[in-house]
This record gives sequence, structure tokens and C-alpha cells, in this order.
Amino acid sequence: MTNEANTLKALHDGPEILRLVNVWDAVTTKVVTANPATKAIATAGHSIAASHGYPDGQKIPFDLLVAALERIVKATELPVTADLDAGFGGDPEDLAKVRENVRRVVALGVVGLNVEDRMESLDNSKARMSALLQGAQDEGVDLVLNARTDAVLKPGDLSAEEATQEAIVRGKAYLDLGATCVFVPGILDAIRTKTLVEGIGMRKMSVIGLPGSLSAIEYEALGVARISYGPMTQNVALTSLKRLAESLYADGVIPMDTEGLNS
Repeated sequence: MTNEANTLKALHDGPEILRLVNVWDAVTTKVVTANPATKAIATAGHSIAASHGYPDGQKIPFDLLVAALERIVKATELPVTADLDAGFGGDPEDLAKVRENVRRVVALGVVGLNVEDRMESLDNSKARMSALLQGAQDEGVDLVLNARTDAVLKPGDLSAEEATQEAIVRGKAYLDLGATCVFVPGILDAIRTKTLVEGIGMRKMSVIGLPGSLSAIEYEALGVARISYGPMTQNVALTSLKRLAESLYADGVIPMDTEGLNS
């Protein structure tokens, strides 16, 4: 696990942006792992919850999430970074629970975590991030923490400029605690991305690829370390399934170029 954590951390420091195609179960993990361009596996918490019939936002029972993560880890030999929402700790003060949850997940072989601050107070958010890192240290793992701040995505009463600066303040605080990079979700144009990278640090920021976002190569040129796609990969898969069902109900046939898992 130490080697896998070091490998994942090094992928954030390399000259190329780390591209992560999010998965949600064992079969999607195998499909993505089989692509030679894949360097690591990232889960999408929203997609795992949806695949079990739960909405996003820590509604899935934690034991069920752990079981899903265990199957994903067993389906690949690549480093795995998992989306853990806000740590499943309940109240902001329930840091002991967060720490124990991280221990359980890391014990499975997960070496990276994506955890959000949900725009709690900065003090509470820092305490949560510290508890995450401590939980991994309890298991002897130097966790690759992708600390998410929703300052841009959910700015509340903040102006766009104020939200950007809030993301920078929070991001730098999480890096000081030991986070590997700072996840700032939202549709980020080149100007805003440049400002965020200048404030947070070169190769210290991660983004999500959404319809209307910049391409991975454009983010790479701006100094972004990592791009993932969250529930978008599942959305694309489900859109394809929906369209296939429409075709089959209209007396269509299975496309000839359909591949099997081992194709």
C-alpha cells in the first residue's frame, strides 16, 4: 500500500495532468483498468450510491459503500482513490467517526480519498481534513488527499471574485495540513482557472470535467494537476443504455460493434 500511495502521489506531481475516468463497481473498474492509458482508479460516490438505489450526499449506508469499495479494489492492481463525500461522520464534531471510517476504507487498500468541506466553517473543515489524514496514518498510509472545497460550486452570497478567493484560502489551508491537492469543482474557464492555480499552487489543484468545461490538455497547460469526471461517466453509460432501449423497443438490433468485457 505504501508503494501504491507513493505511485498515486507521484502521478499528481508529473508534467502531465492525471486523468481519472471514474468507476462505480467491479465491472466498470475492470473496463477502465484494461485501457493502457489508465494510471489509477477513482470512484464516484454519486455513482456508487445511484447504483445501489440511493441519492447522493451520504445517504448510502456506510457498510454498503465499504463493500462496494472492497470489490473495486479487488478488481484492479492500480492505485485506488475513493470518493468519501464528507467522511460519513455525521455531525461536524464527530471527528472520531470520520477517523475510524477512513481507517476502514484504507484497510481495504484504498490509498487516496476525495473529501468535501461542504462550506462548513474553515476551522471545522480543517479539523475534518486532519481527522482524515490521521485515520490513514493509523493504518500506516501516507494518504493522497484530494481536499474538495465547494466555494466556487456553492458560493452562497459570495461574488464570483470572493468565491474564488475563498477557494484559495481554503485550499492553501488544506495543503498546509498535508493534502496532496485541492479539488475545486464547477465549470472553470481559463481566466478563473489561472487565478485559482496562481493562488493554490502549480500542480496542486484538481478539477472535474463537465459539459462546457475546458479539455484536459487545456487544464494541463494552466497548471492543473488532476482531472476526474465524477458521475458524468455513469451518466454517459446510462444515456447509451436509454438510447439502446429506445432502439430495441423500436425493433432495433444490438450493434455489431458491441464489445464483451474481455474484448
